[in-house]
Amino acid sequence: MSNEETLVGERLNALLKEADLELVDLATAERFGEYLTLLQRWNARLNLTAVRDQEGILSRHFLESIACARTLPLDITTVLDFGSGAGFPGVPIALCRPDLRVTLAESQGKKAAFLNEAIRTLDLTRTKVHSGRAETLGSLFDCVTLRAVDQMQLAMKSAAALVSPGGWLAPMTTGTELSAMQAVAGECFTWNIPMPLPGGADRIVVLGRRRAS
Repeated sequence: MSNEETLVGERLNALLKEADLELVDLATAERFGEYLTLLQRWNARLNLTAVRDQEGILSRHFLESIACARTLPLDITTVLDFGSGAGFPGVPIALCRPDLRVTLAESQGKKAAFLNEAIRTLDLTRTKVHSGRAETLGSLFDCVTLRAVDQMQLAMKSAAALVSPGGWLAPMTTGTELSAMQAVAGECFTWNIPMPLPGGADRIVVLGRRRAS
């Protein structure tokens, strides 16, 4: 572990403290440092995310994703990150919740290659990458997350269909978009109270539970 990655982990915990969120342990903080180093290296040639500076990645991508991970129910075992992109929120969920089996679905081949390298580098043995459209997976999940996906409402409809009976849908969206997103998911979901995400700008995560029958 490099000194730089240790410093990144320390900065991440400082930002979590400022946001009144529980800190991550030292080992996990340093793995987030490894993730950021890898992301910035690949981002230089692949444009994985428009946010390129360290502080922006920590405060926007990492904090939001960690907050999402902590809202997920404790009794789930499988999670699908629908349209994972650079791994948000799926990779932070895998880091924060090592009990979960996480699938990162990403249809763009170069981004999927990055995700495979990320799970190898971070030794996320319970995480796998589906290099293709999530709709082709042919299985259901206890929880499906999605964040900043192209054509978000259309993606929400597809994501809702991949939630197992009694399972959860966890979109990261804005308060102004919430009603439209819930309508697209359909009447088979019952929604919890939205939780604000750090950083403001009306960002929220909300859990919807699919009826068991």
